[in-house]
Amino acid sequence: MRILGLILFCLMLPGAARADTMATSAGPVRVDEILTGLHTPWAIAFLPDGSYLVTERAGALLHVRDGRARRVTGVPQVAAIGQGGLLDVMVPRDFATSREVFLTYSRARPGGAGTALAVGRLSKDGAALSNVRILFEAAPGARGGRHFGSRVIEAADGRLFVTLGERGDRPSAQDRSTHNGSIVRINRDGSVPQDNPFAGEAGARPEIWSYGHRNPQGAALDRTGALWAVEHGAQGGDEVNRIRRGVNYGWPVIAYGRHYSGARIGEGTAKPGMAQPDFYWDPSIAPSGLMIYSGRLWPDWAGQFFVGSLKFDMISRLAGDPLREEERIAGAATARVRDVAEAPDGSIWVVSEGRGAVYRLTPMR
Repeated sequence: MRILGLILFCLMLPGAARADTMATSAGPVRVDEILTGLHTPWAIAFLPDGSYLVTERAGALLHVRDGRARRVTGVPQVAAIGQGGLLDVMVPRDFATSREVFLTYSRARPGGAGTALAVGRLSKDGAALSNVRILFEAAPGARGGRHFGSRVIEAADGRLFVTLGERGDRPSAQDRSTHNGSIVRINRDGSVPQDNPFAGEAGARPEIWSYGHRNPQGAALDRTGALWAVEHGAQGGDEVNRIRRGVNYGWPVIAYGRHYSGARIGEGTAKPGMAQPDFYWDPSIAPSGLMIYSGRLWPDWAGQFFVGSLKFDMISRLAGDPLREEERIAGAATARVRDVAEAPDGSIWVVSEGRGAVYRLTPMR
């Protein structure tokens, strides 16, 4: 208890007022260290009053206001095993009236653990979640600690997308009787939209929107409202995909990479009926969060993709049609990047798992 108290006390100290610079193609950017002392931070989301939320994989949700962090009570119990734990946090567009916050996390269940989506109401002081309920839970459960996904995205129509890994069970990504290796789409109350592609298919999980994914850990909407996802390949073959209704993205039948043993994956790089990636990295960068930038502070970056790298300590900037990697942005703030997000003012925020810190990027004035 004394150790936990010390950790919380340190987190509640104001963030360091340290600033640095980082070189980019748009010129030097200012890098401010906003919050330190985090333990395996995973995701960040912004609240209308200027405060924000950060998840730590072991199970803590932190509310941060004026550089002071406080642990939010009422968070669901997580199964913190391997890559699992408390993962994404999402603040919906109607938060000012609903005060709802959505969380993805690994939840213990018969047969092991699976990714779940929960929602709760955040108190006005940001101290507690109430009326917490589970909206979705991937089935079946699986043992081991690999490939939980997971991001939750609010679509333009208010429905929710949740990205799910195949839990290390490769063939299950092609089996629509499981949620493994899929992106699911549900209504805000957890019910299944009638126009989901497999809602009427016997034996299929009706929540599935797309399948054949390995471990999608980044997702975002572009300016047209289209959903994009970034997923881990094996040894090579990390992918960026535009996610379309009912499409099979191929894992593990096709892939641009090899198993870690060096063995060939599946049947090659292409097969009829399976989508090709819009972009892939080889060698792998171990992609994490995805942000598609508005252009608010850097107009030249409008509509471009920013992808965190857990392996190479950088942010990969993608642009063009077809997509291509334009730049690798790197500095002290990009140590094992877990999330990249745009704040309401257009600044770019970086969650560094490697440094246990949150950074804010702004143009040099």
